[in-house]
Amino acid sequence: MISEKDLQAQIPHTLSATDFSQLGEKYEGKVRDNYTKGDRRILIVTDRLSAFDRVITTIPFKGQVLNQISQFWFEKTRDIIGNHAIEFPDPNVVVAQQCKPLLVEMVVRGYITGVTSTSAWYHYEKGVRNFCGNVLPEGLRKNQKLERPIITPSTKAEHGGHDESVSGEEIIRRGVLTRKQWEFLSKAVLALYARGVEICAKQGIILVDTKYELGVTPEGVTDGKIVLIDEIHTPDSSRFWFADEYEARLARGEEQKKIDKEYLREWLAARGFRGEGEVPPIPDEVRVETARRYIEAYELITGRKFEAEVGDVTERLKKNLYGFF
Repeated sequence: MISEKDLQAQIPHTLSATDFSQLGEKYEGKVRDNYTKGDRRILIVTDRLSAFDRVITTIPFKGQVLNQISQFWFEKTRDIIGNHAIEFPDPNVVVAQQCKPLLVEMVVRGYITGVTSTSAWYHYEKGVRNFCGNVLPEGLRKNQKLERPIITPSTKAEHGGHDESVSGEEIIRRGVLTRKQWEFLSKAVLALYARGVEICAKQGIILVDTKYELGVTPEGVTDGKIVLIDEIHTPDSSRFWFADEYEARLARGEEQKKIDKEYLREWLAARGFRGEGEVPPIPDEVRVETARRYIEAYELITGRKFEAEVGDVTERLKKNLYGFF
């Protein structure tokens, strides 16, 4: 694990934005800066952290963590469904095949939990028993494992907007996906989640819930070839708990020990921020602790030691991406 001193030292060097017009047309997402030229897309994973659909702050080494976790999972799941990755020329970068994104996030939940207004537990606690087309039984407790994983798709909002959780039937009715696409994706994402649960369990980790983003490859517009895009099973797209403490904490009605960005979400929520109004100032110690948890997630999930150097990420990117300018 990288020392707290190094995490502190990296704060002035966190990657908040990029400006590489030579790479192609730029689109700035909440976390990723995308550069498109022809059939190639270069995704630079910044250190920006988003919560409650807002960009909150930057976290040391977060972009590298996310990119390298996705690289790990792309390799582990390509037998289930293809992905857009071509190469990884920098710790924060993936060069990918240009795809047309499907306007839906496929969210898979194995447990009923969460603190946001889009979470399953938030709705269940308010009396909702049919969540996104999934009928839930009475008597569930927060953080309880569901009888089987459920899919709760979410529409992808315009830049700056809010996503909307809906049922699969509603996704089809709106024409976001065809029924054939919905059936294909439902099978694929449940298999992806099962693979994630299996691998995480070997590391003593529970993959609680996650979301998948998918796109259609250029040659697949007519033949329906759908692949994974963006990221997979990262602390930004997923929730993870420690398996060894799960049952005891559930029995006591305590919150689970987490290794995801719920830490910062809950810090914000405790100060009355849930996405509206001004973002509270984030102290450096909170940013460092969030970074520690991201790096811990990488090491626990992959079983690999996280390697990174303190320094200017932008200058390193210029060097490693020179051949793409």
